[in-house]
Amino acid sequence: MTDLTSQSNSQNGLVLSLRGISKNFGAVSALTNIDLDVHAGEVVALVGDNGAGKSTLVKILAGVHLPDSGTITFCRDIVALDDPAASLRLGIATVFQDLALCENLDVVANIFLGRELDPWRLDEVAMEIRAWTLLNELSARIPSVREPVASLSGGQRQTVAIARSLLLEPKLILLDEPTAALGVAQTAEVLDLIERVRDRGLAVVMISHNMEDVRAVADRIVVLRLGRNNGIFHPDASNQELVSAITGASNNAVSRRAERRQGSREHSREPRP
Repeated sequence: MTDLTSQSNSQNGLVLSLRGISKNFGAVSALTNIDLDVHAGEVVALVGDNGAGKSTLVKILAGVHLPDSGTITFCRDIVALDDPAASLRLGIATVFQDLALCENLDVVANIFLGRELDPWRLDEVAMEIRAWTLLNELSARIPSVREPVASLSGGQRQTVAIARSLLLEPKLILLDEPTAALGVAQTAEVLDLIERVRDRGLAVVMISHNMEDVRAVADRIVVLRLGRNNGIFHPDASNQELVSAITGASNNAVSRRAERRQGSREHSREPRP
């Protein structure tokens, strides 16, 4: 486990800093004194069991919920994210798990939906060129920007949603379970996409329950447990460490099985005489 102040990036690259963020829903405490730093060109994986507070934290950053206390610093300024439009204007884009795509519309229309270059007289050519540019920068495997979203695979739909999030040139992208319900090939496609977003210098916060996906792309793993910070880990941390932080138990069937699996993988990588 690494200390909160032990960061891989310089302070000059700090994009987001949360201090003491708390959120209650009636008598239920969803988040308590959450601290989090995210730097440019970094993927931070936010992990935890169901009810750990991950989605609540993302919704606070997306402007859906207001925190009850604490400060949010974005690009060195203390900010109030009091609605989704405020988050977008600042440079925080969110791709929720449901993607919010219109299946009856094509790729271009989905990327520009609500953000048309001229809503009174659509400049279809300019929007098509911009859509292709975005997708090409991401090395996206989309056959045509005029393809209806309904005909795309799960991985391709995720690609369209991420391309749409880049339209307003954000500094931070929030990804909620980006590989959920995807097959092996589609998952690999999306993970490659996340790496390319990071390589553009953007800060990325990714929620995921899949630890293999987390290890593949994350620079740091932040664990939430029962609405509180419960450790910051390097992706090379043992499965037992991570499972213990997530579940609060250091010796259970899940952690023992995870440790055996990791040991088996490391043994298979050892050079044979």
